[in-house]
Amino acid sequence: MKQLAFGPLMIDIGGLTLTALDKEKIAHPNTGALILFSRNFENPEQIQALIKDIRKARSGELLIAVDQEGGRVQRFQNGFTRLPPAARYADYPQLAESAGWLMAAELLAMGVDFSFAPVLDVDTGVSEIIGNRSFSTDCQQAALLASAFRRGMRRAGMSATGKHFPGHGAVALDSHLTLPIDERDLASIRHQDLVPFQKLISEGLEAIMPAHVVYPQVDELPAGFSKIWVDQILRQELGFTGTVFSDDLSMAGAAVMGDYLERAKLADQAGCDMLLVCNNATAAEQVLDGFTPKANQFRQQRLETMRGYNTISHQDLQHSEQWQNISAQLNSL
Repeated sequence: MKQLAFGPLMIDIGGLTLTALDKEKIAHPNTGALILFSRNFENPEQIQALIKDIRKARSGELLIAVDQEGGRVQRFQNGFTRLPPAARYADYPQLAESAGWLMAAELLAMGVDFSFAPVLDVDTGVSEIIGNRSFSTDCQQAALLASAFRRGMRRAGMSATGKHFPGHGAVALDSHLTLPIDERDLASIRHQDLVPFQKLISEGLEAIMPAHVVYPQVDELPAGFSKIWVDQILRQELGFTGTVFSDDLSMAGAAVMGDYLERAKLADQAGCDMLLVCNNATAAEQVLDGFTPKANQFRQQRLETMRGYNTISHQDLQHSEQWQNISAQLNSL
């Protein structure tokens, strides 16, 4: 039987175990990845078993991801080190790389390929959804701390995803609930928000997730649906050659682009390699069955770089002196 390649869609599941419908969707040719949420997690033993079942359900390539930034956004908690929000590393910069390593090592030991981290948004004190998820209010410090965090992730064997390009930190509204509009001009965005992205891209950043935010002085379309942002600025101007993940196409910030299938088509046309359709089973099924991606000769090799490489079991990791020391320091924060 021929092995399936990475499909262009990232989907999710509803619970702690797989249903027959889950297995059918994972096996769909358009599926390429699956994202896990808090509802899918009970403890390390359960999540390892679930991940094994997920991989068995697909005859071919599949990436497994999670949002494990720390602070407000840490899906796996029971049995995992509680990670501080990214803003805490401004006070403890020596811990940023160690934290990236520990976060990645704990997930890799479970069979997860990658976490959607680090956040590269620069906090301006107005964003409801970013806030202390940002490493700093200073773009240069944010770039340095995020770079260190990514080095730790890479040392553990995990690729990084910088989000939310070109920057979500200067708008008050939450794109999960509505479509934020950032009225600044491109020069202002380049001077501040693009600084962390530029630094990490120059260091080989593997993936980027654009924001569901409109920057009307640059383009009338949200960044993740914009060829100006994805192709012209990210790919051509900044020289990014890695994977582009759309943000969740089920979010309210994407609704302006049409129905779910239309959103997928437009994000694909803008240059996204992998399209997320999460937290809406009907939407995922519509896109899985109705979407035909445009030809993309680089999609497979880009997605291949997101595969995680683990060399240590969960038990051996927790018995290691390195993990114990770093976990204790992070727990103290």
